[in-house]
Amino acid sequence: MYAFLTRWADRLISLSALVGTLGLLAEVLVILIDVIGRYFGAPLVGSQDISQMAMVLVVFGGMALCDKVGGHVSVDVFERLLPTRALWLGDVLAPLLGAVIFCAIAWTVWESAALSRMLNLATNIIYLPKAWFQYAVVVMSLITALGMLLRGFGIAVSGKPIHHMQEREEVL
Repeated sequence: MYAFLTRWADRLISLSALVGTLGLLAEVLVILIDVIGRYFGAPLVGSQDISQMAMVLVVFGGMALCDKVGGHVSVDVFERLLPTRALWLGDVLAPLLGAVIFCAIAWTVWESAALSRMLNLATNIIYLPKAWFQYAVVVMSLITALGMLLRGFGIAVSGKPIHHMQEREEVL
């Protein structure tokens, strides 16, 4: 069952990363067209709106992949002072806490999207409906939470140390 969930989570993470990639490409294209247009006296109308909404997709689209590959910043100030078991416990609890945080983000943004739909909130210039992007944040936050939950569970069940523990054993 764990292997099945991990396989599906990996597919969802890839889909989320694809959405982030498409957001980044849209961002680059919009900025390129806007800069060229400004040079010729005809900037792209709504470029600020599109850039803002694309940035939402870039940030939340890449979050799950960043967690999967271990791309988050980690501070190891007390690593040498703590016993290996305490480090392992931190490696189990950190992604579980992250999953709770991303579920809270999803819940909050879900409620905000409902409010946006009720009030017909949109961007200032070209009136892109904000709720669409908020729902995308909800989905991508839940994908990130699922990935974190599975990573924490995998570390807990396997009992395998992660790379900083392996480096510690090599030094000692």
